[in-house]
Amino acid sequence: MAATLAQGRAALGEEEYALVLLDLNLPDGNGLDFLTALRRTSGVPVLILTANDLESDQVAGLELGADDYMTKPFSLAVLRARVNRLLRRGSAPAAALELGPFSFDFERLRFMRNGTEVELSKTEQRLLRLLVEHRGQTLTREQLLDRVWDGGEFVDANALSVAVKRLRDKLTDAPIKTVYGLGYTWEEKR
Repeated sequence: MAATLAQGRAALGEEEYALVLLDLNLPDGNGLDFLTALRRTSGVPVLILTANDLESDQVAGLELGADDYMTKPFSLAVLRARVNRLLRRGSAPAAALELGPFSFDFERLRFMRNGTEVELSKTEQRLLRLLVEHRGQTLTREQLLDRVWDGGEFVDANALSVAVKRLRDKLTDAPIKTVYGLGYTWEEKR
């Protein structure tokens, strides 16, 4: 456990962690600065636990790459459930995945096409991960909305179409196929 940003940086430099619980109000700085630096090098799941309950703080934390955000006081049962969900999601294989001209390393957040690095947003990373982990299978729009946007309750239905288009544009020639009226698939080459 680290009580300051300096201790947190040191701890992350020494070991790999399955999950980071992050407070924003630390004695030596702001947890959002720590999160920004962490996201440059790691995809470890981050759950923010803080007294900052303003909507703008929550949006900032999530947009900077936090996987979840809880305000104090909170239920320990809810905390445990959210931690377990993040640990399940973070337990996928860490090795780089080679698919034709593509190399995807979800642990190190490196995405390559023909040896050239491609910058992907958090949403695009989540979408890509689901598609390639289930390649050859059709994922419905509902499944993708639920998994990419953690429930998809407050997401515009067009958001998925936009995210798929952006992903296709960035990964030229990616075998992301639309299954009309159903969803999308990463088509395996036979």
